[in-house]
Amino acid sequence: MKTPEEIQIPRKITNQLLHLAQISPDFEVCGLIGSKNGLPSHCYPVKNSAEIPRQRFLLDAKQQIAAMAKMRELGEELFAIYHSHPAAPALPSSADLELSAYPDALYLIISLNTKGILEMRGFKINQKTALEIPLILSDD
Repeated sequence: MKTPEEIQIPRKITNQLLHLAQISPDFEVCGLIGSKNGLPSHCYPVKNSAEIPRQRFLLDAKQQIAAMAKMRELGEELFAIYHSHPAAPALPSSADLELSAYPDALYLIISLNTKGILEMRGFKINQKTALEIPLILSDD
């Protein structure tokens, strides 16, 4: 599969993700993003059920299944898996690389690390290797 040179993310979804990360500065938020025709269309927040949610994320299985079912119902495909890093840069951690299970999905990481500045970066992760994909904000 060819890796895209850049990925368009609607401003509305970007703002939603940044807001979710901001209102939960003490633990990693996580969830899924569905797309139609390759364009991100819905954000599905999923409970983080990791043992140490400040340092890891684990999509709650029940909520993940429900989100995937809702995507299918709406004719969407899994576009991205997102999570935040409350105290670390927007780069995949060794655990993120180790636990990635969807090579076709984009992994979005939101960082609250920089004072006053939120950062969001996208990666394709395949066989424990991350490749950054530039994100372009769109007004769709």
